[in-house]
Amino acid sequence: MKTRILDVKALKAITSAALAAYARSEGWKRSEPYGAHADIYVRDEQPEIILPRTERLADYAAVVSRLIGVFSEVKGQNESATYQDLTRADHDVVRVRAIGSEGDGTIPLDTGVELVSRAREMLLAAACATRHPQPVFRAGANREASDYMKRVRLGQTEHGSFVVTLMTPAVAPPFQPSLDMWDNFDDEPMERQVTRRLVEALEASRDAVERTHSEDGMSSAFESAVSKGVSANMCEAVANLIHQSSRLEVSVSWAKTRPAPEARRSITFSESDATILKEAARAFRARQPRPDITLFGCVHKLRRDRHELEGSVAFKAEVDGKMQSVNAVLNQDSYAVATRAHGARNPVVVTGDLERSGQRWRLTNANIRELPINDTENDGERA
Repeated sequence: MKTRILDVKALKAITSAALAAYARSEGWKRSEPYGAHADIYVRDEQPEIILPRTERLADYAAVVSRLIGVFSEVKGQNESATYQDLTRADHDVVRVRAIGSEGDGTIPLDTGVELVSRAREMLLAAACATRHPQPVFRAGANREASDYMKRVRLGQTEHGSFVVTLMTPAVAPPFQPSLDMWDNFDDEPMERQVTRRLVEALEASRDAVERTHSEDGMSSAFESAVSKGVSANMCEAVANLIHQSSRLEVSVSWAKTRPAPEARRSITFSESDATILKEAARAFRARQPRPDITLFGCVHKLRRDRHELEGSVAFKAEVDGKMQSVNAVLNQDSYAVATRAHGARNPVVVTGDLERSGQRWRLTNANIRELPINDTENDGERA
């Protein structure tokens, strides 16, 4: 018994661009116009079909239903499978596959929620890195990436362990599609740029993991991958996805409406990769400047060359639960405050942007305030 798709709303969800792209991918070729709003497509030893150019036709749902029937019969599959193929023909489809789930394709509820959440974080990291790659992102602050995520759809899960499906629209170009578009990344729409960046970042992450076992070490391996979209956000998302199963596979099927050199690309991670990715994320974040940090400590060293107005100061202060030496360059007035505090052995409060350079901490845009001992004692009494 054949399963027919009769839901008008579901049928109208198939775009005319998806129909044309699917037909071309299956070997049909445009022959000639048919009326004002359709074209005739032909294929050797297969039935001639008429494809609408617009969804505004009054009988559009009926036309789509007939085409699904033709495509299904030619391909030898049920109409539900053909319908799924058509809904994805004008989308880049990202599949996140948790390898090692139950044989029936089910997983614990909490694991499923976590997989969807982490898959979203992974795609958002790629979106943030599309225009301006950098080691760490404040994802919520990237307006373009946030707007892009609103256009992503969560598709139906698939068998083959457990698969989370993310669908991003790939708008057909206003001219005849060509592989030449692939060479011009900046000319692609944001949606296609993100999926390309995702693939690039995942492959660069996997390669960086492998390179950490060589003499290059982790630092250079991951730093050189930042330009390809690798970030702390991406490493954390992938590591957390790996933790949900024994292995992870992320694949991208390119939309038929925008040609690609291949139909599909797949990247696989093993369970042992998660530890290295987590450490890479931690290292990325440790090196990032921390804006508007307030430190409480004391002046440890002072140095200023003769005739110079600015001076270098080293403070002893607590950073991440440990006493650290923090260097700063202060202007004339702030240097005078530091000198006075050092002579009186008074503690200081220092604010600025904290960053790490190698094994050293540095404070930029620093402001200093002396905190006399009497003031701290009075503060304690008032408390």
